[in-house]
Amino acid sequence: MRWSDVPVLRRVEPFVVAILLAILVAALLPAGGAVATGFSWGTTIGVGVLFFVYGARMAPAEAIAGLRNWRLQGAVAATTYLVFPVLGLVLALAVGSFLDDGLVAGLLFLAALPSTVQSCVVFTAMAHGNVPGAVVSATVSNLAGIGLTPLLAALLLGSSGAGPDAGAVGRIVVQLLVPFLIGLVAGRWIGPWIRAHKKQLTLMDRGVIVAVVYAAFSRGVRQGVWQEVGPGEVAVVLGCAAVFLAAVLTLTWYGPRLWGASRADRVTIAFCGSNKSLATGLPMATVLFDPHVVGLVALPIILYHPLQITVCSFLAARLGRAPGAAALQG
Repeated sequence: MRWSDVPVLRRVEPFVVAILLAILVAALLPAGGAVATGFSWGTTIGVGVLFFVYGARMAPAEAIAGLRNWRLQGAVAATTYLVFPVLGLVLALAVGSFLDDGLVAGLLFLAALPSTVQSCVVFTAMAHGNVPGAVVSATVSNLAGIGLTPLLAALLLGSSGAGPDAGAVGRIVVQLLVPFLIGLVAGRWIGPWIRAHKKQLTLMDRGVIVAVVYAAFSRGVRQGVWQEVGPGEVAVVLGCAAVFLAAVLTLTWYGPRLWGASRADRVTIAFCGSNKSLATGLPMATVLFDPHVVGLVALPIILYHPLQITVCSFLAARLGRAPGAAALQG
């Protein structure tokens, strides 16, 4: 298989490259002074706009209809918000002594994030899975994540100095929940326009995320945080990301056989359950965590993203080519 045969990689790769370049530029030319202040205000406003758009482009009627497949939706939700956090705790206990507290917080925060939307649906379609189920699962996961991710992060990191600070709840409400709810209401009038300009808005939200990465890593460089992180710790975090992905993909592919799930539903559960949203995670991290640890918290998410894209693209293409795969859809 050639990488060019996988459409999702062609779309996502520039985004991953942009994030890596933002990290490199932050390492060489970290923002400081008035520039850093401007980035701080800009990313705060940008994150609010992101969540407004997320709310405006939702289609509540479709989500309600898709919830009828309660086993599929329950399996994805349980994987995202129960299995992942438990696995995160196990990994944190196993490798915590080898990592900075901020990186441990990042692993646990990664475990609490919602699923992606776009890539989950693309992977499911490529593998001839239940596409409507994937749309609903990913949408509901992101909607629930606005409330569940901060709650899980607080529970998982309650005793950690790198956990969410006391003002996190207020910032979540003001910067994330309020814009999202306003967007959800406004979607009745501007939703069609939002969905019609999806390509342009995708460029906008990815630009905000790249700016968030640059600002977070710049802050870490200025404060000397990265002097404490060596290649060994990065390798450990990458290994944990691989364990996360391998364990959850295995569980979500074979587990649904216990209740006789169809192949299409198993495909959907595997991809929606194993993917974690960089687009939601990085902006949320800037709201939840103290500025001096945001860069470290972001690293596991940044490492997990290209790993999930590469592995899931390969699996989706392989499943889609399986004999009779299209006939088994549904």
